[in-house]
Amino acid sequence: MKLLAFETATEACSVAVYDDGRVLERFEIAPRRHAELALPWAEALLAEAGVARGQLDAIAVGRGPGAFTGVRLAIALAQGIALALERPVVALSSLEVLAMRADVAPGTPVLAAIDARMGEVYSQAFVREAQGLRPLAPAHVGAPDVIELPGDATGWAGVGTGFSAAEAALQTRLAPRFSTVDALALPRAGDLARLAAAAYARGEAVAPERVEPAYLRDNVALTLVEQVALRAARRAAEPGAPDAP
Repeated sequence: MKLLAFETATEACSVAVYDDGRVLERFEIAPRRHAELALPWAEALLAEAGVARGQLDAIAVGRGPGAFTGVRLAIALAQGIALALERPVVALSSLEVLAMRADVAPGTPVLAAIDARMGEVYSQAFVREAQGLRPLAPAHVGAPDVIELPGDATGWAGVGTGFSAAEAALQTRLAPRFSTVDALALPRAGDLARLAAAAYARGEAVAPERVEPAYLRDNVALTLVEQVALRAARRAAEPGAPDAP
C-alpha cells in the first residue's frame, strides 16, 4: 500500500509518503508558504522512499476544517495528482488527523480543537480505539464558551491550537474535565497517511471529483494561486513528466 498525503489546513505545511507501513514526512510551520513547499516536498519524499508516482495506490488529503486557503490548496493538489494518475482519493477530517496527536490509551476521549480565528474554534470529540478514532459528535465551529463535551466523564485529552485561542478560554472553562492538553499540536500528514491507509483498506477511497472540503463556514471560490497549484499538480503527474525512482 502506497500513499501520498497532503495536510495544509493550518499554519503548518505537511506532506507524507506511506510505503507499506513505513511513513516519511516533512512538516514545517510555514504560514503562506504551503503552495511553495507542498509539491517539491512530495517529489523529494517519493524519491527518498524510492516510490514512483505510478506506484501510488491513492492520494490522501486533510479536507479541513481549517484555513480556507490551506484547505483549498490541499484539495486542489490531491485532486490534480489523482486525476492525472487516475487514482482515488482518501479525504479525512483534519480534526480527526489532529486527534491522532493525543498519545493516549484506547477508550480515552479526545477533543481536537483548531483556532478558527474571529474568536471561534473548530472542534470535534472522539474516543481513541485500538485501530484509530471513533467520532462522538459532529465537527463544530463556534465560540469557546459554547463548546460542550459529550457525557460527564473526566480524563479527557485535548489537542490543538483551539485550546490557546481566545486567551485559552476553552482550556480554562473545561479544565476540570481534562487530564492532558497540548495546545501547540497541529495536524500532520504522517498521521493522515496512517489513517488513510486504514480507510483505503476499508474501501473508503473515492473518485477525485467527489472530494469536498469541510469548511464549516461559507465556501468560497478557488483563488488564483490555488488554480495555479492545481494546474501544476496535474502537469507534474502527467505521464511525460520525469518520474521518481
